[in-house]
Amino acid sequence: MQEREKELREVAKKLLLEKKVDLIIGYEEGTLPLRTRPVFIQEAGEANRLVWNSRCENSLCSYLKTTKGRVGIVAKGCDIRSIIGLIKEKQVKRENIFIIGVPCSGIIDRKKIEDILEGRELLEGIESDSQIILKGEGLEEKVDKDKLVHASCKSCKYRNPVLYDALIGKEVSQGEGEEYSDVEEFASKSDDERWAYFNDEASRCIRCYACRNVCPACYCPQCFVDQSLPTWFGRTLHPSDTLMFHMIRTLHTAGRCVDCGACSRVCPMNIELRMLNKKAEKDVKELYHYEAGISLEELPPMATFKMDDPQEFIK
Repeated sequence: MQEREKELREVAKKLLLEKKVDLIIGYEEGTLPLRTRPVFIQEAGEANRLVWNSRCENSLCSYLKTTKGRVGIVAKGCDIRSIIGLIKEKQVKRENIFIIGVPCSGIIDRKKIEDILEGRELLEGIESDSQIILKGEGLEEKVDKDKLVHASCKSCKYRNPVLYDALIGKEVSQGEGEEYSDVEEFASKSDDERWAYFNDEASRCIRCYACRNVCPACYCPQCFVDQSLPTWFGRTLHPSDTLMFHMIRTLHTAGRCVDCGACSRVCPMNIELRMLNKKAEKDVKELYHYEAGISLEELPPMATFKMDDPQEFIK
């Protein structure tokens, strides 16, 4: 991990010194234990602020739309797939982005750490290649990193960047989990059971829109939930309004979501938003043989058509 971090800093420093980029977007250590935060570097001398570890959870590609000039960005597999989507949808230009791709074995789910802490304050976290040591008052516990990896990372097939200008470190093994096992298990439930599940999830939603704000695919200048002319649905916390918001957002990101898991991680109410998105992803893959963020040339299924489309959905 330290070697990869060292290589990352050297690449960033060289890019800035040679004026190949005007800005590097990456990660630096945060102010709290086991936390990182986005960092924006314009001077080569600041490249040593960059870090890379299993806590680099933020999706940095959302910043690309608001930056000017040529930008270098540190990106893991799912982030790069989101960048490809932004390029295809003409939100950013490929020639303005230098992708520093970093193979990723999975990021840590902070909520799993919170479950271990059981309300105790974390004063220090020490990360190695295979373990994380949690330290606090009356607390010192070693935890295997595999047990803390986020659900979206366990079955990830694209841990290695599919597009990059510079690759940091060696490639890693792909996720071994069954990609749609959770979706298939959920689909086996009765209609009433599924409806009860989503009603229960929606009842906890406080409509903070954190899931929308963190999503790289949600970039509309005016979101449908903010429109008043016309008003598409109510802004109350009634389950019907809340469910409508989540279902429409799922439809809007169908064929574009890369299963980065950011929406679930950021939710303050611990709503499992990934289930809806993963089901839409599975349907798109089966109906259109398409996976988001893999190719710069292949158009998203909702942005094109084929004359020989079987149109099975209307049969």
